[in-house]
Amino acid sequence: MSGSMSIWDRLKHEFIDIIEFLDDTSNTLVYRFDRYRNEIKNGARLIVREGQAACFVREGQLADVKTPGTYTLDTKNLPLLGTLLGWKYGFESPFKAEVYFVSTRTFTDLKWGTANPIMMRDPEFGPVRVRAFGTYAMRVSDPGVFLKKIVGTDGRFTTEEITTQLRNLIVSRFADIVAQSKVPVLDLAGNYDKLSGFMGGKMKAEFGEFGIEVLQLLIENVSLPPEVEAALDKRTSMGVIGNLNVFTQFQTAEAIRDAAKNPGTAGSFIGLGLGQAMAGGMVGAMGNAQQATMAPPPVPGTPQAISFFVALNGQPSGPMDAAGLAAQVSGGALSRETLVWRAGMSTWAMAGSMTELAGLFGPPPVPGAGLGGGVPPVPPAP
Repeated sequence: MSGSMSIWDRLKHEFIDIIEFLDDTSNTLVYRFDRYRNEIKNGARLIVREGQAACFVREGQLADVKTPGTYTLDTKNLPLLGTLLGWKYGFESPFKAEVYFVSTRTFTDLKWGTANPIMMRDPEFGPVRVRAFGTYAMRVSDPGVFLKKIVGTDGRFTTEEITTQLRNLIVSRFADIVAQSKVPVLDLAGNYDKLSGFMGGKMKAEFGEFGIEVLQLLIENVSLPPEVEAALDKRTSMGVIGNLNVFTQFQTAEAIRDAAKNPGTAGSFIGLGLGQAMAGGMVGAMGNAQQATMAPPPVPGTPQAISFFVALNGQPSGPMDAAGLAAQVSGGALSRETLVWRAGMSTWAMAGSMTELAGLFGPPPVPGAGLGGGVPPVPPAP
């Protein structure tokens, strides 16, 4: 009985003359059509649907690639295979060949991400480690190349079997592009589209070597290690608080109110002592603030008193008002090249460059007459 069934199975396969693949999966890239001993009848019908390509392989060599359509398999429709078989008078009997159906449709929402953090040098934070992830879409653009370089003899090849290799390529290019762009970590979120475009352009040739085309690549997130994000949160909180003295006063007032609500005797004494100490500090701070706010602003249009330190003999001298500065000019100790400094300046500067001191000197030297000497070393700020 078993012998009869094997003969019937063989005959059944020989008489089935339709070769097609109805894909009911969402991840199949390549499917090998199974035939008994890989024998295909002369005159068999090949149906290639949209989003597919049929590749004929003879003894490990790619013979023909068929695009969507319906074909009758003979020497006219398979000229390369007929040449490879070496038959001069057409197909007289079933011929042996493997048929691989390759999906050419677009596979979307494929994931990529960094398995390990990527080290980069940030201009603000120094060396940092970042992670990134996103999605991409791809399709097989050259079925023959893809079959030869990636699939081999795998009877059923899915997207999961290639996503790891593609992910490694994407992550490698991401690390290169982020390092070359020198975009600060805090500005990466505003440059996702630009970085994605650069990555897609660089990877086009590399993916093309495998017969694959990347249609879209997106960066969805770039994150820092948890400890760095916690430090950034603290820094943001300080920025939100703003004036620390005002915030401290507010906290003191809140503490006094909470202490006053404590009904316990010990709590009342502790709250009273704490409140008095806090209130004293707060009143003093508020009094200083009030005195500062009560001082009238300068009258618009009136000249303001000037006060500068002067670098004399390598040491800061002053502060000097307008009369003192004029006396230094008369004595020859203060010239246009002398270094001066006043409150609000970040560094010392030559007196001749200060607008407030322009009236102390005569007319500036004639351009081109030549100025001698160099700028002396900047003395330490007082």
